[in-house]
Amino acid sequence: MANINSAPLREGSLAPDISLQTDTGEPFRLSGLRGKTVVLYFYPKADTPGCTTEACEFRDTRQRFDTAGAVIVGISPCPVEKQARFKEKYGLPFTLLSDSEKAAAQAYGVWREKNMYGKKTMGIVRSTFIIGPDGKILKIFDKVRAEGHAAQVLEALAAVNLIQQRS
Repeated sequence: MANINSAPLREGSLAPDISLQTDTGEPFRLSGLRGKTVVLYFYPKADTPGCTTEACEFRDTRQRFDTAGAVIVGISPCPVEKQARFKEKYGLPFTLLSDSEKAAAQAYGVWREKNMYGKKTMGIVRSTFIIGPDGKILKIFDKVRAEGHAAQVLEALAAVNLIQQRS
């Protein structure tokens, strides 16, 4: 796990490996997806309006992600049981991870101070990372707006795939 005091992640950096539980309670390790392009998205809380909008957009465009050769993985601090209910309620066809200790959020630099209506709290800053087959970060989306985000990620994947095809 990356040190929370380490330098911020940048495009081109090696993605921190994470080990968490899936929505089914199975162990998950990011390095197990090496060789595939991964869309790793962090969201604050399962079954809330913004997080539901974002997850459902990823669900509704999943076929396009499959065509682009990308695996979608969502992460929030919610416990496994809440992730499982969220996945079932909305028919989400991708893995959700429970980061209840916030270790992955800290490793990726998305556990930060937020200002909600003048009150400062710590929380997940909605963010997405596109990770290449070699484990390097290809694109970082920081402070994401939930609505329309899946389309943004698909556009970035198309650009990345075009660049990789030319190489």
